Amino acid sequence: MMTVAEAARCALRQEMRRDPSIFVLGEDIQHGGVFGQYKGLVDEFGPERIVNTPIAEATMVGAAVGAALVGNRPVVETRFSDFALSAMDELVNQAAKLRYMSGGQCKVPAVIRLPSGLRRSSAAQHSQSLEAWFAHMPGLVVTVPATPADAYGLLLQALRCEDPVIHMEAKELWQSKGDVPESAEGLPFGVGRVARTGDDATIVAWATTVRASLDAVDLLAASGVSVEVIDLRTLWPWDKQLVLESAARTGCLVIAHESVKDVGFGSEIAATAAEELHETLNAPIRRIASPRIPVGYAPPLEAQYRVSASAIAATVADLLDVAWDSSPSDLSDLRAECGSSPRAG
Repeated sequence: MMTVAEAARCALRQEMRRDPSIFVLGEDIQHGGVFGQYKGLVDEFGPERIVNTPIAEATMVGAAVGAALVGNRPVVETRFSDFALSAMDELVNQAAKLRYMSGGQCKVPAVIRLPSGLRRSSAAQHSQSLEAWFAHMPGLVVTVPATPADAYGLLLQALRCEDPVIHMEAKELWQSKGDVPESAEGLPFGVGRVARTGDDATIVAWATTVRASLDAVDLLAASGVSVEVIDLRTLWPWDKQLVLESAARTGCLVIAHESVKDVGFGSEIAATAAEELHETLNAPIRRIASPRIPVGYAPPLEAQYRVSASAIAATVADLLDVAWDSSPSDLSDLRAECGSSPRAG
């Protein structure tokens, strides 16, 4: 058993031992990092490969781009995904485009680690989930692990990738535990997993909402509802085939994500499913996500932003009312227990 932080550290250590071109840039990482994800690495690899930097994200990413262009494989630790916004030119106009603009002569095999999402009243500037920004940009790979095994396998793959990888790590999952099979192989990008099988509806989720969706499925199972949960694992590329096959079979699709619902990546999934399955689905596609507001510092305000298991369960119950054109009493009781789902749509 490992935590997500331990699994990611294990993958990084394994690859740094194998490949001397890998090194890490970031603030205070020689002390282990904000979440302990670099604990002990400076003792093994030294300050030349675990490099403390000033508080200057543009400098970190710019240095990583230059280092990658001359044959290294840098890893940039941003501490919080929000801080990557200070380096958007380096990420979007340089790292993402140089391979294309050079006709493949230049590559930027860099990994940008972005601890993302809610965590203990971190407030508006330290709590954002910005995956849709990066998934929108050609040239970037976007990973969103939800389990220790995926944190290990996806980071391993990212460290071997020839393109820049935006590796988004949900802060609330750092200490969650799970089995991590020892392997020299990474997880391929664009391949999701079925986290729970089911027949009545499909939930597509990533990062923290995978866990919330599994809890929601348990609530629904008590009312006789069988729901499939798909963990995408990567957002670009994303596993369209897995999502479409599951939604076509169940006839109902719900997309759950912690980032803001408006113009979120769930919209891309919903649009694709609508185009491909418009004659197959039994009810309109639903999204359950965060409202378009800054994240509040106070716990009650943060709770308004959070996508809970009960809200996901209520969204599925509402959807099945439409699909089944009826409301079994036990499902009505569940909906009343869970409350409404105002962020669904």
